[in-house]
Amino acid sequence: MVDFRDTAEDAAWRAEVQRFVDEHLPGELREDAYFAGSLGGVHRGPMSEAGRREAVARWREAVREHGWIAPAWPKAYGGADMKPMQQFIMREVLSEAQAPLVSVPDVASTIMVHGSDELKQRYLPGFIDGKQQWCQGYSEPGSGSDLASVQTRAVRDGDDFVVNGQKIWTSGAATADMMFALVRTDPDAPKHRGITYLLLDMKTPGISVRPLGQMTGARQFNEVFFEDVHVPVGNAVGEINRGWYVGATHLDFERSSIGNAVGFRLRLEKLFERVKAERDADSGRTTIARMPAVRSALADRYIESDVARSFSNRIITLQNRGVIANYEASVQKLFSSELHQRLANTAVKALGLYAQIYDQEDPRVPDRALWGTYYLATVAETIGAGTSEIQRNVIATRGLGLPRG
Repeated sequence: MVDFRDTAEDAAWRAEVQRFVDEHLPGELREDAYFAGSLGGVHRGPMSEAGRREAVARWREAVREHGWIAPAWPKAYGGADMKPMQQFIMREVLSEAQAPLVSVPDVASTIMVHGSDELKQRYLPGFIDGKQQWCQGYSEPGSGSDLASVQTRAVRDGDDFVVNGQKIWTSGAATADMMFALVRTDPDAPKHRGITYLLLDMKTPGISVRPLGQMTGARQFNEVFFEDVHVPVGNAVGEINRGWYVGATHLDFERSSIGNAVGFRLRLEKLFERVKAERDADSGRTTIARMPAVRSALADRYIESDVARSFSNRIITLQNRGVIANYEASVQKLFSSELHQRLANTAVKALGLYAQIYDQEDPRVPDRALWGTYYLATVAETIGAGTSEIQRNVIATRGLGLPRG
């Protein structure tokens, strides 16, 4: 049973978070954050890049002072010891306010769970302060959906591993200070074993990065090559050769996707405003926004945004009872990623051909080319973080109990 109601305690906490937002969130970030979010690394907002960075830095400092950057962490590490429902409500309020997301990456929480004391002392403070950028070294040219088939090798040589191989689709690698990667340390073991979760300094000799252009115009993705890269054995997180299970820990963090669910509704409201403006500007019966098929599609997207939010509430209800969401997270991921694509497709159809022009300075283009950029960016939604095919396999085997193979 899903509980949609706030308890008195939850309502008080929601009000407290809202007061914090009203006091600390710079007003200029709200509209800009809407344009900047979920667009594959392309910024379409009205603020300058420098102005946006400065405003986000002020916002981040306010969040950090409250211990909300890593809300689930113990206070001794800069967190707030928040319970799952508190985290959910906080994220919901911040998402509704279109506040920029400032949080620790999943690698930080993985180190918190599996890392040695030495690794915690070395890296965790930097996550809270935001002084280091990290990238993820998972996918390889032949190991994407079948991640357990990674072939990048790490051979033990005294106190070091010597790493050789290649990673691909590595977001942010060109500017990252560190990488967390899955590497094969025992080639003779079954493929889900013999893998180690390793932390690498991107300035280590032998690492080279080649940016990959995206059709959105961004160069967020990269290829990363390793040629005899020496990494201390002490940089392994968890047990050597059991890194697959350490990597799986990522799935246990922030599964509810309430930010996505709220984002759908905010994006829809923006689209409705634009469609009404297009309709009112042309009273003729040929206006695209007046077509029954478009109006029906918009209604479907509105209903689906409510479904996405219901999935989020289901997951947090489980978490609040101490149950780890498993196939439920795959249901949410599958539905949300495909909804992103349906919403983008509906938007460009509803707004007509000008929505497909990519020049944000063109006065004929609605919302600074937001919708065309969104359309292109969502192509990757059903690929990244586990393809739709992988999610359906998880739902079938773990959720429905169907046999494998």
